[in-house]
Amino acid sequence: MILITGGAGFIGSNLINSLLSKNFSEIVSVDHKNFINQSYFINKKFSRILPEELNSFLKKNKKKIKTVVHLGAITSTTERNVKLIIENNLELSIFLWNWCEKNKKRLIYASSAATYGDGSNSFDDNESDDYLSKLVPLNLYGWSKHIFDRLILKKKKKPSQLVGLKFFNVYGPNEFHKSEMKSVILKIYEKVSNNLQVKLFKSHNVKFKDGEQLRDFIYVKDVISILEWFLDNPKINGLYNVGTGKPRSFNDIAKSIFKNTNKATSLKYISTPPKIRKQYQYYTKANIKKLRDSGYKKSFFSLEEGIKDYIREYLRK
Repeated sequence: MILITGGAGFIGSNLINSLLSKNFSEIVSVDHKNFINQSYFINKKFSRILPEELNSFLKKNKKKIKTVVHLGAITSTTERNVKLIIENNLELSIFLWNWCEKNKKRLIYASSAATYGDGSNSFDDNESDDYLSKLVPLNLYGWSKHIFDRLILKKKKKPSQLVGLKFFNVYGPNEFHKSEMKSVILKIYEKVSNNLQVKLFKSHNVKFKDGEQLRDFIYVKDVISILEWFLDNPKINGLYNVGTGKPRSFNDIAKSIFKNTNKATSLKYISTPPKIRKQYQYYTKANIKKLRDSGYKKSFFSLEEGIKDYIREYLRK
């Protein structure tokens, strides 16, 4: 049995669908009732429990559960409710880590590229405490992930498998519910498909031209491929970046979306709101050498390939 927290969310629902398509048996999704979107799933051949049922479920199914994939979290980078962040992103993660360690179960959990802050200390999935101590996240969400990474890496006892995945900018199917946290690809597509002008932030950094801010965007299909690779390799442990290693610009995104929707380019640059300028990342690039050295060999969707597949196979349908 595999237990997936945040199973009704963006990455979680894509993972469940992929496992279902491969006839994976005994999948249990943990999520809040109001987040469970039936339309996201290819079928209903898996179980669902609510967060308040988690503790009793773990006790009753201790022998059956082999792996916990912990994806559930408050993912908003603008969330300022400290209590909410601590309860959902730290206390729950620590609880699951303790349960997996005590019962010798596998734990694969979602960390984040937000732990790297402004990137001034590079984007290396280095596990040394000396390196991690230099990272300064720019928001509460990033801090919550960073604290958990550091906390469990210091522990001598571990679950039977422990993998932390630092997701970079993920986009793809099943992200409509994410509101302001949905990918810039979906946001731009919604503007373009409704014949509205696309607005991108101006650059307030002399090193970057307007719209040329660079991020490491990764298609969710590649993320699921990596997750499943770790599921297939129970002896591999560690903290890993999940990105393509090839940063691309917002201008590149807009250009590709206009092309795949057969719409005329309508683009305007606007000032970045002052309240988020200090938290704004101008450049992210995942160092994926560690992932490659560990044995993951599959190629990634290019930005153009990912956007084309997303629009033509999902958004238009």
